[in-house]
Amino acid sequence: MENNQTVFDHKAFLANVTHQSGVYRMYDEQQQVIYVGKAKDLNKRLASYFRRDVPSVKTRALVQQIRAIDVTITHTEGEALILENNYIKKYQPKYNILLRDDKSYPYIVITAHRHPKLGAHRGGKRVKGEYFGPFPSAGAVWDSLRLMQKLFPIRQCEDSYYRARSRPCLQYQLKRCSAPCVDKISEQDYQQQVHLARLFLQGKNEQVISTLVESMERASDKLAFEQAARYRDQIATLRKVQEKQFVSGTTAELDVIGFARIKNQACLHILFIRDRMVLGSKSFYPLIPSASSDEEIVSAFVTQHYLGEDVNQGNIAKEIILPCAIDNSVQLQHLLSKQVGYEVKIASNVRSERKRYLTLANTNADNALQVKNSHKESMQARFRELNNEFELNKPIERIECFDISHTMGQQTVASCVVFNPDGPLKSDYRRYNVHGITPGDDYAAMSFALNKRYGKVKDDDKLPDIVFIDGGKGQLARAEQFFADLDLPHSPLLIGVAKGESRKPGLETLIMAGSHQLINLPATSPALHLVQHIRDESHRFAIAGHRAKRAKAAKKSTLEDIPGIGAKKRQALLKYLGGLQEVKNASVDQLMQVPGISQQLAKTIRDFFN
Repeated sequence: MENNQTVFDHKAFLANVTHQSGVYRMYDEQQQVIYVGKAKDLNKRLASYFRRDVPSVKTRALVQQIRAIDVTITHTEGEALILENNYIKKYQPKYNILLRDDKSYPYIVITAHRHPKLGAHRGGKRVKGEYFGPFPSAGAVWDSLRLMQKLFPIRQCEDSYYRARSRPCLQYQLKRCSAPCVDKISEQDYQQQVHLARLFLQGKNEQVISTLVESMERASDKLAFEQAARYRDQIATLRKVQEKQFVSGTTAELDVIGFARIKNQACLHILFIRDRMVLGSKSFYPLIPSASSDEEIVSAFVTQHYLGEDVNQGNIAKEIILPCAIDNSVQLQHLLSKQVGYEVKIASNVRSERKRYLTLANTNADNALQVKNSHKESMQARFRELNNEFELNKPIERIECFDISHTMGQQTVASCVVFNPDGPLKSDYRRYNVHGITPGDDYAAMSFALNKRYGKVKDDDKLPDIVFIDGGKGQLARAEQFFADLDLPHSPLLIGVAKGESRKPGLETLIMAGSHQLINLPATSPALHLVQHIRDESHRFAIAGHRAKRAKAAKKSTLEDIPGIGAKKRQALLKYLGGLQEVKNASVDQLMQVPGISQQLAKTIRDFFN
């Protein structure tokens, strides 16, 4: 790679560049990757950037910032496409079109246990089993699981609960589980139900019904009328489900990508069609450089969304419909087919049913972009209104709000939420586990949170314009004292948000730092609505953290805090002595009778509880 220099000597560089295919990376003065591209002929492609008559504004701006370029040669164009995709995901260059979607799709999984479990899953596929999906949201997964619980009596409980059963649980009484944990169903019958659930998740409803009909007839021939009645009820429930389902058309498996664009904003909306039904949909909002064409955006999206080792193979349909033609569609078809092990077709010029799907996807993309912009414009209007209320010299770019949550002083958690003119900036949200203070001291907890957030801040860009403190004059005064003791380039505007009478929304009082002047905005004020939104979000974020911490503490055994007591010894103590209370009251001699507990360890346990 070339050394950092004021002006990039492209002529000297191009004199030594190969004519083979490969991938190139361009760097700026800070040695940051600003663009990644691929080429069939690296020399010709890179030379095209430095012509005098480059028409693209984006390319000219890019060339002005280039200080170094390095290249990686590949054997084929397909390899170059894969490597380019990997580099874009790794470096996130600002001049590339970037797909920023960090959320993984939720799936339904049938585990590979002796008695398989039916459950929801999100993230890496570490659990052995079969995965079905993707589903557009977690809600869709849970709705499907609730439905399947009525159709197929397969366990949905956690493994720890399943192993600990000695008698059937309530789900068995409700006929939503066949209780394989206590052998209330034979292995063969349970595996048959698992097989039927698998077929149902694959969309093969008619095959499920046919199998159930055959099983009902066999049970009836054997005079097993109770079992035949169960099959009959399953068939009836499935028939009702079929009546409620919307059969979209005749095409079995499609991903239809809609596209909409407003200036430098774009939305791509995918319709997931599996087994002739619209399974769900999802919108994506890629970050695009100016002067990018629609074809470039669609091409970059398809490549990043479908190609690579980090992509769940079950996401890829056998046919992908695009809103416009892209140059590398043939290469992508070949690479995707090779990646998933079956033929994948990419098409754009479609007719009939596929065209109706594409129109629907485009309409959804346009609507999603309009809604997003509407929300953004509303948020920006609220920021302007808040700026006018406080008569600030410059526009508000960043607001942070702090809140404290605890239960009678225990498991105290502080939250910090961040808003900018586009809305909540969730990537900058932070929670702080408060410790080292007197339980229930909200003032000390606020100081702890502020110190965690601003105690080591030196960069002026990281400071907000406004800091809201959820609380009255006491919390605000503590925040004022904290910032007064800090040596910051500039202190943010501090405002306390006190709840109004009866804690009703619209009656909040704002308390200005310094003068402690009280400001009561009208209940219809957009500025007050913004303050309420920020305050409620900080409250929600703090409570969620506190509840998670409290739930974790509730599951934790006191014995875990004793040095030298591991999981096996805890289990032995509880089993041998009969419970935690008996362990607390046991003498040293009684503790020594527990297998694995020495005299020294028995004294340690006794001293811990006394």
